[in-house]
Amino acid sequence: MTDTPIDEMSFEDAMRALEQVVGQLERGDVPLEQSITLYERGAALKSRCEAKLKEAEEKVAAITVDSDGNPAGLKPVEGL
Repeated sequence: MTDTPIDEMSFEDAMRALEQVVGQLERGDVPLEQSITLYERGAALKSRCEAKLKEAEEKVAAITVDSDGNPAGLKPVEGL
């Protein structure tokens, strides 16, 4: 596991960490207490990935286009 706090991870780092957690849980070779800890970490990583995707979607949605459909600039997105 990385030392980076989940709320500071990039999407890619959080996704890699989530894949590792899922792999460990799927193997089923970890004790119950560790499984619970892994599940909680996985839930937090999933939330981080969803938040980063939402940020990206909002930025993409904020790109304005001209009458020909060409990118014309960016519209400020509230909250970013």
